[in-house]
Amino acid sequence: MPAHLHRLLLPLALVAGVALTALKGAGTSPTSPSPKPAVAVLSDWPAIDAETLRHFQALVRLDTSPPVNEAAAVDYLKAALDAEGIETKVFALDPRRPNLVARLRGNGARRPLLIMAHTDVVKVDPSKWKHPPFSATLEDGYIYGRGTIDDKDNVTVALMSLLLLKRSQLPLERDVVVLFEAGEETDTRVGIRYMVENHAAELDAEFCIAEGGSIVRTEGRIQYGSVQLTEKIPNRVRLVATGVAGHGSVPLRTNAVVYLANAITKISEWQTPMRLNDITRTFFERLATVSPPEDAARYRALLQGDETGAVQEYLAVNKPQLNSILRTSISPTMLTAGVGSVNVIPSEASVVLDIRALPDEQVPQFMEQLAKVIDNPAIKIERIGAENIRPGAPPSSRFNDAFKAIESAIRREYGVITLPTMSTGATDMAFIRAMGIPCYGVGPIIDFEDARKGYGAHSDQERISEEALYKFMRFKLDVVTELAVAKAAPAPAAAP
Repeated sequence: MPAHLHRLLLPLALVAGVALTALKGAGTSPTSPSPKPAVAVLSDWPAIDAETLRHFQALVRLDTSPPVNEAAAVDYLKAALDAEGIETKVFALDPRRPNLVARLRGNGARRPLLIMAHTDVVKVDPSKWKHPPFSATLEDGYIYGRGTIDDKDNVTVALMSLLLLKRSQLPLERDVVVLFEAGEETDTRVGIRYMVENHAAELDAEFCIAEGGSIVRTEGRIQYGSVQLTEKIPNRVRLVATGVAGHGSVPLRTNAVVYLANAITKISEWQTPMRLNDITRTFFERLATVSPPEDAARYRALLQGDETGAVQEYLAVNKPQLNSILRTSISPTMLTAGVGSVNVIPSEASVVLDIRALPDEQVPQFMEQLAKVIDNPAIKIERIGAENIRPGAPPSSRFNDAFKAIESAIRREYGVITLPTMSTGATDMAFIRAMGIPCYGVGPIIDFEDARKGYGAHSDQERISEEALYKFMRFKLDVVTELAVAKAAPAPAAAP
């Protein structure tokens, strides 16, 4: 029987106001059989899948890329929620870029569950797309379009979770709150930063669930579930080299471009220290258990310190994503030099560095070390993008009800182990963790090969499979019902 059919215990019309006591397992391993979910609320999955696809395609077809206007998405979501009588509030620093908070109220026995999803997407170059980027074209089992896996999949399943919970009339022991936020990709000032600084009470919760994880499938086989418990913190720096301007026919040792090129070379050759934390150590421990023997040996060598550095070099060349989670990383991304004439040596040249710091990195001391590596007084280091710097915070716990519910749902829906992860990219969960609220990033099935084929997030052929979308819907609802639906009181003991 498919995993999700374990929930089909009662038709929807019969489960209004009913909660079933979950069968809790004790001492189970990450891959051992899991108990049934807490409550059965669904009766017609084909109809639910069709409704999910309808909302998903409608949201993908709304162009919320820069220059962004998230208002169209908020209008769509608010209309769908209002039609079902679900409480909504709109908060906006910029009226073109609103945030929407939706709330299903519980009995207050427990603090709320917060779900977050962002309605904005990154820029597109339509000329590079096979299908128009906002067409939500369905072809060969895949839906193509900007935002299909970042982040309108999460927007859609959050919407559907609210709609289905509301229709079921199941008693909730906590509020279920969804923040549909603006500005996650490029301007937290209008989104999460605005909400935290001005409307933090709306976001108060015991736990938060958002983007940042995935179900990893390699060569057609689901390998593991990735749940984000912490993330690297982006810091942007500009290096500005100054030198003597002159004629291109007379090479100068004081050429600003040469200064800058030498600095970039030194940075690229600088191996910042490897440092594992509890999350990344557990990640590699568990990854070794589901990897081919050669890879497993490498991951275990990392856990022993990799004294020769051979494994780190292998990962840097062959698996750069894994190398990045070992250390604070630096990537040169944008160069500026020249005055428009090939025969003029410019007096200034600059490069922007994308620095992704480990959560516990002492950034001022790191900048001092960077200056020592560059070792050139003609190069100035400037911090930039302060308005979008996310706060650091301790990793979220993997020993609480939220992580247990997610781990159990991954076993039920996908039949695989869960790996706690530290993402190299940034999410707005950083702001919520800084409020002291544990956050967990989840996501749909992602084929490991898709990124290098050009089908990944932010790519020119971004896509998600129908199967992944529908299974993600089941998974997310499973987690939310487990955490929010009131459990039935135990039956009284039989008379002696």
